[in-house]
Amino acid sequence: MFVPVLVIRNAFRHKLRTALTIVGIVVAITAFGLLRTIVDAWYAGANASSSARLVTRSSVSLVFSLPLTYAQKIRQVPGVAGITWANWFGGVYITERNFFPQFAIDAASYLELYPEILLPPEERKAFLVDRRGAIVGRKLADQYGWKVGDQIPLRGTIFPGTWSFNLRGIYDGADRTTDQSTLYFHWQYLNEVLKQKYPRRADQTGVFIVGIRDPQQAAAISAAVDATFRNSLAETLTETEKAFQLGFIAMTEAILLAIQAVSFVVIVIIMAVMANTMAMTARERSAEYATLKALGFGNGFVAGLIVAESVGIALLGGLAGIALTFPVAGAFADAMGTLFPIFYVSDETVLMQLAAALLVGTLAAGLPAWHAARVRIVDGLRAVG
Repeated sequence: MFVPVLVIRNAFRHKLRTALTIVGIVVAITAFGLLRTIVDAWYAGANASSSARLVTRSSVSLVFSLPLTYAQKIRQVPGVAGITWANWFGGVYITERNFFPQFAIDAASYLELYPEILLPPEERKAFLVDRRGAIVGRKLADQYGWKVGDQIPLRGTIFPGTWSFNLRGIYDGADRTTDQSTLYFHWQYLNEVLKQKYPRRADQTGVFIVGIRDPQQAAAISAAVDATFRNSLAETLTETEKAFQLGFIAMTEAILLAIQAVSFVVIVIIMAVMANTMAMTARERSAEYATLKALGFGNGFVAGLIVAESVGIALLGGLAGIALTFPVAGAFADAMGTLFPIFYVSDETVLMQLAAALLVGTLAAGLPAWHAARVRIVDGLRAVG
């Protein structure tokens, strides 16, 4: 019982200094956790992708559509288990600030390929039978206060005009990695309007989503799909759903690298502050450590006291920082709205925060502990803090 009590009393001998050090660690660990969570949110879509789904798009650019007739040819490729299609809509809800993803989908086949979209049976049926029906994620519905039965007006940008949808269902995700901030409506409804107003844009889609039987054959099936349309007027590029998502992330890779660099710089800064605190503490107690040595305690015991005190302070600040990360991340997610569809503090982030706190405490005590262990009894007793 003697050692823990001694460590605790030493740690809080200078209460203001210790309190300020702990506050610094709390801020650093919280900032580190929030920045890591932002990076995780950026990759969330790719990490949640299914290995059993491929995405086929125009080989030139996503802005070019593909003929709907491709669906039947893709379905005949060996290894393909199912196919659906979707169009990015890009509508505006009231104001441009209210951004959220909107897709026109082939409802029945899309929901079959995405079992992680969970809808109550009655809402699923209502959506399927209503030509102007739509479903939205729980997060999006909560953000705008939508309820089943509401009408959602969107001002078209890619597809001009005012579009109104009947909200027939609010879906939940199979787990927390499922995007719940998207609006889906019927591709057939979009196509019917296009046939009347813009016939040349009808019977086309942005991407095909291809379900495959064996994820190990993804590369071979992708090559077979693309070979089917080689030398056609609309050649294709087929890739895994994860690779498709990572293509968007690559556009902002420099930003991600900067965020990750800042997260580690924060830890290095607080490590320097902690090391300075422990150096001051060890210097002030040179006479006490020399007295302990004179009483028969070894160099390892003296060094252990300093390390234990440093780790204890860092761990206390680290745990408080971890606890604070959750409400801070929640407030940040609310402020960002649908910019980050999937935003949560992962177990890996918590472990990294804990490891960072322990690393700060251990390394900050390294040099002061080494000096305290080497000091001679006579020199220590002569020293004045």
